[in-house]
Amino acid sequence: MLTETTSAAVPVNPSRGTLRPLSLSQVSIDSGFWADKQQLNASAIIDHCEYWMEKVGWIGNFDAAVEGRLPADRTGREFSDSDVYKLLEAMAWEIGRTGDSRLDERFRALVARIAPVQEEDGYLNTMFGRPGQEPRYSDLQWGHELYCYGHLLQAAVARGRTVGADDEFVQLARRAADHVCDVFGEGGIESVCGHPEVEMALVEFGRFTGETRYLNQARLFINRRGTGTLGDIELGRSYFQDDTPVRDAEVLRGHAVRAVYLAAGAVDVAVEDDESELLDAVVNQLDRTVARRTYITGGMGAHHEGESFGMDFELPSDRAYSETCAGVGSVMLNHRLLLATGEERYADLIERTLFNVVATSPAADGKAFYYTNTLHQREPGSTPPEDEPSPRASSSLRAPWFEVSCCPTNVARTLATLGAYVASSTPDGLQVHQYAAGTISADIDGGTVAVRVETEYPTDGVIRIVVTETIDSDWELALRIPGWAADGATLQDGDDVRELAPGSATARRAFAVGDELVLTLPVTARWTTPDPRIDALRGQRAVERGPVVLCAESTDVAFTDDVDELRITGELSEQGGEVTVGVHRMVAPEHTWPYGVEDAEIAGETHSIRLIPYSSWANRGPSTMRIWLPLEDDVRA
Repeated sequence: MLTETTSAAVPVNPSRGTLRPLSLSQVSIDSGFWADKQQLNASAIIDHCEYWMEKVGWIGNFDAAVEGRLPADRTGREFSDSDVYKLLEAMAWEIGRTGDSRLDERFRALVARIAPVQEEDGYLNTMFGRPGQEPRYSDLQWGHELYCYGHLLQAAVARGRTVGADDEFVQLARRAADHVCDVFGEGGIESVCGHPEVEMALVEFGRFTGETRYLNQARLFINRRGTGTLGDIELGRSYFQDDTPVRDAEVLRGHAVRAVYLAAGAVDVAVEDDESELLDAVVNQLDRTVARRTYITGGMGAHHEGESFGMDFELPSDRAYSETCAGVGSVMLNHRLLLATGEERYADLIERTLFNVVATSPAADGKAFYYTNTLHQREPGSTPPEDEPSPRASSSLRAPWFEVSCCPTNVARTLATLGAYVASSTPDGLQVHQYAAGTISADIDGGTVAVRVETEYPTDGVIRIVVTETIDSDWELALRIPGWAADGATLQDGDDVRELAPGSATARRAFAVGDELVLTLPVTARWTTPDPRIDALRGQRAVERGPVVLCAESTDVAFTDDVDELRITGELSEQGGEVTVGVHRMVAPEHTWPYGVEDAEIAGETHSIRLIPYSSWANRGPSTMRIWLPLEDDVRA
């Protein structure tokens, strides 16, 4: 049996590690940016996902299976079952967060349609195994059967930790997990799924149930990966990380979502096995990936072909794939490493990715999404159809649904669990990693401690932490100082004011109710320059404000519709939270040959244009946009 853990309402609950996660009942986000996103999720996004999966028939596939109408009436891709499970996971966490009884009724109604499809041995899939369909596990490269089980198990963990282990859906998932172990265990099918996901799901289901066989199966899958069990394909074995064993790989590569999911599963196995070699391998892979293969937004994946990472420093803005699901996977991976190591650099990347990838995907009304997240839109987009799924790679405008719609449901389950990323605890203290107005409590040695967080972050950099519950002895309160706050961060504790460096600022004493700490972070606009080895970004700069990446959108430029004509003068100003930059317009005459051109001109006077948070772009209709702006001097050189 695994080390016994509580069934606290958390997505990840390791049996060991430097930090302990806090449950969703211990963290409440009450107002501000992320509270608004959670409300949008509860009022629109979850409903929208359910509506569309009914409309396109992905939920109906389960009805068709019960009624014997498969394969003729099956709709969607081979992995469409997984999106139904991600919807259930989002619902389960939202029910646990708010106690929404009507949502619980809908959850139970969906389970009632899924449960009859499960076969006696635990197998559950609408794509394989029936007359007229391909046999079970006949296409492990592309079939996604184990991937679907992974999302099923994660949904069951959410349900079990918010309702209880006796729930019907949890028991259904246990039968499926047992089936996976029976079929793919020692002496069974010695292979892996083309899309990693089941590994971390099996570990978490093992943590929840206390059954070691699920951890053992996850370990088998991790150890088999990279041994060539899936065979070669046109994109290469690296596409599904089957080219190199996990412990030997030097960087994340191949399909970006697959890569971060596999890395997260490897961290889970390493933590439960207390295996430093495997954990160090993932840490080193992520270090190089962050340093050389990650966009300023936190986005991962430079290639549309294969939805994959590029080579080191291959980070083109206009062809960035940066899939929303890869952002979600990155948050999951970094959260696991934060708990395992206690290093705040992982919380930094969580923050960056949440604000600039996850928050960018949904439209302001929660009824359209980005699948990919380009950093540079050259032509105004066209409005996608409202009544049919759109191709997933289009980044011109958010679409209501996609033929492959993994991203909307991933956004839904992430927003429902935002509280899990806010804070953690140790036996002697509380650590705050993400800043949002609300309340946090933790059980530490000696009793319960709690704080209230008052802030308008990221609009404002002042974060007031007020102690609302304490114990009689000393305890430690730690606050993350982001890596971007290298200059100007301070902590006021009574009459003492300290200047801070990135990392963690701590205060340790016998706190009294009403004690306050005031953290001030330099949330002002700043220039960001790229690594000179990124060829696509030479001669360009970006602007960030706190954790938020800003962009220029043609909607805010009166004198041209083409943001590619803009050249910055270097004048950056901010007033009342609105950031502007001085620009000239470049005018280049048309030529019959686009090289050897020396007569580009800077036209007219300097204009001041507004920069907006990247996450909000394209909410005002078709537009052009870019994050990285060329320097005027580079044009004239």
